[in-house]
Amino acid sequence: MTETLETLAAENTVKDRMMQLVGFTIDAEQFGVNILMVQEIIRSTPITSVPNAPVFVEGVINLRGNIIPVIDLRRRLHLKPGEIDPDETWIIILDIEGKITGFIVDSVTEVLKIQESRIEPPPDIIVAGLESQYIQGVCDIGEKLLIILDFNRILLVEELQSLKSM
Repeated sequence: MTETLETLAAENTVKDRMMQLVGFTIDAEQFGVNILMVQEIIRSTPITSVPNAPVFVEGVINLRGNIIPVIDLRRRLHLKPGEIDPDETWIIILDIEGKITGFIVDSVTEVLKIQESRIEPPPDIIVAGLESQYIQGVCDIGEKLLIILDFNRILLVEELQSLKSM
């Protein structure tokens, strides 16, 4: 009986665990990334183009003496093309497996606290236009669905190696 109560308590703890996400938008779509991956969020800064870089790599920035590759997340996710307005975009600086990388987004919304039990695997209709490997889950946040991205899988192994060589 005691083991059963402990098992139920452990299951309830798992169900009630909260995940903190940094919310951001690209076009009208809402996305989220685990807050533990976020190093910082900056307004767009001058980006230097890199010759022969993959099409989704916007270039590199100098952030306090560190050269950081910057990826246009809209292009990487194959979303509707749009113009990058340096005065209106944000760069989310993430630590991806020890590699600091910037991702251009349209806007950063807020820090969201979501119960892990509310996060559902993405239905096929949601991942149309996106490769499902990037999507960790989907959560209803009221008027819209929040797509939680797995940034550890956004870049393929060879793309990570390419970024390391920049």
